[in-house]
Amino acid sequence: MDAWGVSLPFPTLPGLLFVVLAAGCTRSPATDPLATNPPLPPRVVSEPVPHDADDPAIWIHPEDPARSLVLGTDKDSAGGLYAFDLAGRIVARVAPLARPNNVDILRGLRLGGRAVDVALVTVREAGQLRVFRLPDLAPLDGGGLPVMEGDPARAPMGVAGYRRTRDGATFAFVGGKGGPAEGYVVQYRLEEAAPGVVQATRVRAFGAYSGRKEIEAIAVDAEREWVYYSDEGFGVRKYAADPEAPEGNAELALLGATGFAGDHEGIAIRPGDGAEGALIVSNQQAWTFRVFAPEGPPGRAHDHRLRGSVRLSTRETDGCEVSRMPLPGFPGGLFVAMSDDRTFHFYAWDDLRAALGEDDPSRVRH
Repeated sequence: MDAWGVSLPFPTLPGLLFVVLAAGCTRSPATDPLATNPPLPPRVVSEPVPHDADDPAIWIHPEDPARSLVLGTDKDSAGGLYAFDLAGRIVARVAPLARPNNVDILRGLRLGGRAVDVALVTVREAGQLRVFRLPDLAPLDGGGLPVMEGDPARAPMGVAGYRRTRDGATFAFVGGKGGPAEGYVVQYRLEEAAPGVVQATRVRAFGAYSGRKEIEAIAVDAEREWVYYSDEGFGVRKYAADPEAPEGNAELALLGATGFAGDHEGIAIRPGDGAEGALIVSNQQAWTFRVFAPEGPPGRAHDHRLRGSVRLSTRETDGCEVSRMPLPGFPGGLFVAMSDDRTFHFYAWDDLRAALGEDDPSRVRH
């Protein structure tokens, strides 16, 4: 029994050793001419999950940042949700889950008259959205919330949480394995149905789809109340997160329509203005991350300048996440990305920004 009260019956291998053992991989990435830095080493490599790492999320402990967690999914029919400490050690898990794809953090869900933080997880083969309380990972969903109307062809994959600023209403965005040309992403309102039990009510379906691959990665800019998703073979699309916004069903921007080697994958949004903020997208087959401005100049808010591209040490990254909160070992914030060796890599934001060349004015793209 581990410190979080969750049994870990399988032996774990230190993540760094696992990377060394996997270093014989001979695959090579596609070319990304904007990424000129040598691969940036992570500060921490997590212990590996048993089958197939997919998507991370970062939960900041409200009282002690040193006790913050990185959550990650093991995308397998016998997979699960894993919690790591800031040293990359597995400290808790929920398993088995039938192919959990993505995880995100939703802060401030009202339950029993108080606000709680939860992890949202899509469970593809069960057709469900799961809701787990943080930090103990206790289930709050009565065994699972059906999503995508139970259509197995629309099996849920992507998920992002959103708390509306004006009234505190909480929502989940869900993307699936398949869907229509319009209305691909489904938004659900999350609220208490019974003491300690969450219900999901569909409020809208929105979003264009190219038909090329699928829509998995979804992320919300909580400060600006915009939602982004990766139309994987086409680009990153942007909409209003508030379902009641006047332009709620209008596409506000399309990012990255050119320059990606293959799939547009994980999206991470770092809050802030100017160089402090960023919108980061995994250029999966190039093993790089393209970084966009989080907002355009005055009068052109949806014109997101491409700031550059950075090569990390991860391979074939599906999911990534970023936090601006100073954490032990990560004073300028934490960036986490999965790698195809079943691990998650933890990077210092300061290191990533330096590798991007933003500390050298001559290398910054204007």
